[in-house]
Amino acid sequence: MTQASYVHGASEIPLIGQTIGQYFDATCARHATREALVVRQQSVRWSYADLHEQVERLACGLQRLGLKPGERIGIWSQNNVEWVLMQFASAKAGLVLVNINPAYRRAELEYALNKVGCRALVLSPSFKSSDYLEMVNDLAPELAHCTPGALRAARLPTLEMVIRMGDEASPGMLNFNRLLTEPTDAERAMLADTGAGLQFDDPINIQFTSGTTGSPKGATLSHHNILNNGFFVGEAMKLVPGDRLCIPVPLYHCFGMVLGNLACLTHGATMIFPSESFEALAVLQTVAEEKCTALHGVPTMFISVLDHPRFGEFDLSTLRTGIMAGSPCPIEVMKRVVDTMHMGEVTIAYGMTETSPVSFQSATDTPVERKVSTVGLIHPHLEVKIVDGEGRIVPRGETGELLTRGYSVMLGYWGDDAKTREAIDPAGWMHTGDLAVIDEAGYCNIVGRAKDMVIRGGENVYPREIEEFLYRHPKIQDVQVIGVPDDRFGEELCAWIRLRDGETASADEIRAFCQGQIAHYKIPRYIEFVDSFPMTITGKIQKFMMRQQMKEKLGLSEHKTA
Repeated sequence: MTQASYVHGASEIPLIGQTIGQYFDATCARHATREALVVRQQSVRWSYADLHEQVERLACGLQRLGLKPGERIGIWSQNNVEWVLMQFASAKAGLVLVNINPAYRRAELEYALNKVGCRALVLSPSFKSSDYLEMVNDLAPELAHCTPGALRAARLPTLEMVIRMGDEASPGMLNFNRLLTEPTDAERAMLADTGAGLQFDDPINIQFTSGTTGSPKGATLSHHNILNNGFFVGEAMKLVPGDRLCIPVPLYHCFGMVLGNLACLTHGATMIFPSESFEALAVLQTVAEEKCTALHGVPTMFISVLDHPRFGEFDLSTLRTGIMAGSPCPIEVMKRVVDTMHMGEVTIAYGMTETSPVSFQSATDTPVERKVSTVGLIHPHLEVKIVDGEGRIVPRGETGELLTRGYSVMLGYWGDDAKTREAIDPAGWMHTGDLAVIDEAGYCNIVGRAKDMVIRGGENVYPREIEEFLYRHPKIQDVQVIGVPDDRFGEELCAWIRLRDGETASADEIRAFCQGQIAHYKIPRYIEFVDSFPMTITGKIQKFMMRQQMKEKLGLSEHKTA
């Protein structure tokens, strides 16, 4: 009998049945003298005891403002020490931390704050080309004349407090550093009472999905969701007390705050931030000078580090493990990461925000070929099945939609029961929208998004397969394949290609490389040479934007196919 595409992560290691605050307190006591946090751009270097005291002070400061468990507090900032403090302090105070994308502008900020009813917002004054103070003042001009902490803004009706980072004062705003004053014994006792009353299934974090279609949805995650996921991610990496993780990925996303911070917290490891946002040189300097043993990143980040002109100057020999996630990794990139960055135990992870995020992860000893061709094995305490269009489980080796069930599935989309029911079925399965195959050994291969699959003349074409083939071309550094409308075939293939520095190539040369190697219908009709791809801040390629640009350039319109 053919084995079904169903896997579950049996494990002797139990789930953690605590809130983040309870676990945080215990970890900080157990590892008090170990280094917990290094934020290089702010010259912060704290032990777990130091981190505990600062988090305790901030949590008391938030309660002093009158913020109550269950209320939402937004954070709009690049990576910094304040972000890390807010992650743990909000959890201890029972507040729901709302991660706001640093790339958001006015309309997106207004939507996010109002959608989840934020009562408070912590923000950085500015980051890159974004003047956060200017944007929030545009949305809430009432700040100019209100008492700090008593905002009444027409366009932001639930927002009462704006808390700015930095030492300068801004009209109508509170200062973050003022919240870090020494708490009274009564305030500490009140915080302890609050913590004792929290449940691990309480919501603790809202992250907005990218919103490629329609408005972003607020995925609502609990203590139980993200604390356990962070723990099992660290287990897969074989993190131990004293490990030192370089975190150049953004904190506003699960990659930074769960796979980074919570993986470290649950293993007594050190969180090390090289810069406000990803900078290849800062990563190289940080790994060498801080003797990092682990490094996180999306493939494009690793490519940038490997190709940096000063790469050879830095001793990266302390590296051992880490995570590469966010998009598929070309095998040549993986080989260079293992060979020249010493990351022989690097792992590949797959998941989505709505599942806290990781469902599959490779092991430290998974062979390189499997690390690039699969996303590893199912995580402990989770279930996955692959289903066809009618919702029936397909046999191993067949493609279908990946569904996940278990502790990691979000509580739902904030304030949107209809969208929640679309995503999570009555049996508790989260429908990911990803197309996947599970092999006989239980390894999972993500072949693309259901909506990215190209149907050309009745043939199902998976862009990932063509991308992997084109990566073999010696002149190609990066490639993305999309489908565009076509009168005759319904859809045709288009490849966006980024060549290696100094190389030139023609579309005919690329097609000739494909001839006789892949089926004729998989050879891209359109080939664009580009310098970059449209991306989210977390490094995910935005294929819908590529598709739109090509439709406009080629004068194409959508055609309905039977």
